[in-house]
Amino acid sequence: MKIREHLPDEFPQIVCICGSTRFADQHAVARWEYERDGKHICLMINYLPGWYGEQERWSGHDHIGEASGTKEILDELHKRKIDLCDWVFVINCQGYIGNSTRSEIEYAKSLGKSVKYLEHVDEKEAKKA
Repeated sequence: MKIREHLPDEFPQIVCICGSTRFADQHAVARWEYERDGKHICLMINYLPGWYGEQERWSGHDHIGEASGTKEILDELHKRKIDLCDWVFVINCQGYIGNSTRSEIEYAKSLGKSVKYLEHVDEKEAKKA
């Protein structure tokens, strides 16, 4: 999708942030760091406060899509965010890239989207993803 060609030149870059929900804090920091200058708009997964998961009787705070029975819907929706973005930023703390994130990276690359990482990724490993 070529959204960019329909936007004014001064429109902020659209970044889709991907990565495991176990790194929610790092996602929030990345969003803040990109958006605070007004030059980026971040699309990312939605995070819920711990009390909400407890209220719903979900165990743990990671993988809420699985706990809520909405993983497939949320994964598909996240790919639509990738469709809309200019490029993807991956939160890969300690080198961790899970299956869902790897799928999102592959999808972004199939669309010709640039993919950047929080932590250095070996080029051989990046080509696998």
